Amino acid sequence: MPVRGKPFKACRRCKALVDKNATECPYCGSRDLTEDWDGIIIIIDPESSEIAKILGFTKPGRYAIKVT
Repeated sequence: MPVRGKPFKACRRCKALVDKNATECPYCGSRDLTEDWDGIIIIIDPESSEIAKILGFTKPGRYAIKVT
């Protein structure tokens, strides 16, 4: 069975998960994207999310928990 890669890249600056074909992060504008990340957290309402506040996420979206 073939091994599939990850469907997203992660921004090293803000940890946002972006399309695998992206060359720039739409959240922060960084071009430092990597496929070396683990764990996903989805933030829907960052203003009322305690987890978003703890992790420092201010915009709704998909984020990687660990980016290397």
